[in-house]
Amino acid sequence: MNVAERLVEILEENAITHIFGIPGEQIMPMYKALAGSDIIHVLMRHEQAAAHAADAFTRTSDTIGVCMATAAPGALNMVMATAAAYKDNIPMLILTGDNDLDKRDKNMFQSLPLRDVFANITYENYSPLNGTEAIYALKAALYGLKNNPKGPIHINLSRDVLLSEDFQDFDLCYLCESDMSSLESAQELIMKAEKPLFVLGAGAIPQAENIKMLAEMYKIPVTTTYNARGIIAEDEPINLGLVGIRGTPRARKAIEESDCIIALGSIASERTFPQIDEDRFIHVNINKDVLKGKYQIQGDVEEVIMTLEFKKVDWIDELLAIDNEITVEGVDDEMKPQAAIKRILECFDDNIIVADAGSHTTWTTLLYNAKKPNHFLFPAATAPMGYGLPAGIGASIATGEKIIVINGDGDFQMNLQELATLKENNLDVIVFILNNSEYGIIRQWQEDFYDMDAYQTDLANPDFLKLASSYGIDAVRITTLFDLEYFLEKDLKGPLVVEIKVDKENIPLPE
Repeated sequence: MNVAERLVEILEENAITHIFGIPGEQIMPMYKALAGSDIIHVLMRHEQAAAHAADAFTRTSDTIGVCMATAAPGALNMVMATAAAYKDNIPMLILTGDNDLDKRDKNMFQSLPLRDVFANITYENYSPLNGTEAIYALKAALYGLKNNPKGPIHINLSRDVLLSEDFQDFDLCYLCESDMSSLESAQELIMKAEKPLFVLGAGAIPQAENIKMLAEMYKIPVTTTYNARGIIAEDEPINLGLVGIRGTPRARKAIEESDCIIALGSIASERTFPQIDEDRFIHVNINKDVLKGKYQIQGDVEEVIMTLEFKKVDWIDELLAIDNEITVEGVDDEMKPQAAIKRILECFDDNIIVADAGSHTTWTTLLYNAKKPNHFLFPAATAPMGYGLPAGIGASIATGEKIIVINGDGDFQMNLQELATLKENNLDVIVFILNNSEYGIIRQWQEDFYDMDAYQTDLANPDFLKLASSYGIDAVRITTLFDLEYFLEKDLKGPLVVEIKVDKENIPLPE
């Protein structure tokens, strides 16, 4: 048995079911081992798409998403998507191949210092020098991704290391870091507080039921970050809605008036907390590098909330008296993008919605009513174009459910080649392309903030119907709101591409 074969066995032992990738010379030993395994390989058409698919697979399943590519050309294509996962704290595994050890990191064909490249966009980054180190790296990575899920982990594997039969295999002794030194002082703040507030991030999703029970029992209101939307349904009275620069009126008021903010599993970014009052901020996260405020607790959310004590408070009624409705203009105007998106969301309100990066994401965020966690996916913190279609593929493979992708015409073209993957796997994914023949947000910035005419933002788009047809995928074009409403009444099944011709429209900017 060589190292590659043992690595694939370890992946199987850890219940890895799928790998998204593209084969290549240096990673070929892994593919040879994979061909004889029970793991399903999903052949993507671009490595960036493979990493986005693994990202969405992690978000929508109980299993770690894995992507794989060969040396520098393939690995570098994964950088943008890995960075997006890193900024959103998505635990996923990136495996890259490399040249033999004596050629690695030198000025040789397809060699670049990949460990250095991935160093700032992953939480762990291994480059093993022998078989024993490779096996250690994979075991440690998988344990960390499951039990200490800070974000993506990268392992760079030289071809000769993968082919080696010289290795030692042993069980590892694992220890997760924690620091509960602020727990006692945080407890004192909670017991003194008359207006405590939970702010939930993605790291709190596994504890949704426990947090809801605590919130309802002690009448502590809840707000959520983008990535935690739906952890408690947004139509539940205890949930004040989204917090941050696009926060709801109730959430904004709660942040202003709370005397004890308890942030659970959130990175507390500047988009969520433009300013932090350290004296009233309790921050719980498994990743010590993101902790902020006076009361920093590094640890598992479940352990912390089950250790802390809470008291019943009485301030939620004054928050519920605030009108929480966010008015979106133009939702009944023909053919505004927000009008089309409103009807798509109403039709598919129980389905996973995947957005990309663009003006449509803003409209979707404003109009979406989250009922479950991880049912609205988009790359929140980095916002690269090209996420939507491959993420829809990853979510579909993870869940087996119908997935709705909302794209703009610009971002769709960043990874449109994945229509081939969509068709090959016959996935029930419906891709809506809102076509206004421009990079709309860029045009808006040029006009509003730089006092200039639109420059290099108009798009000469292909015929999206013919494009989809060339991949063997059914497609339809819609030009009126009436036709869209009629079309959405049908029993739609993917793979399907729906182009909707919409007007140019400025997004509402945050207050």
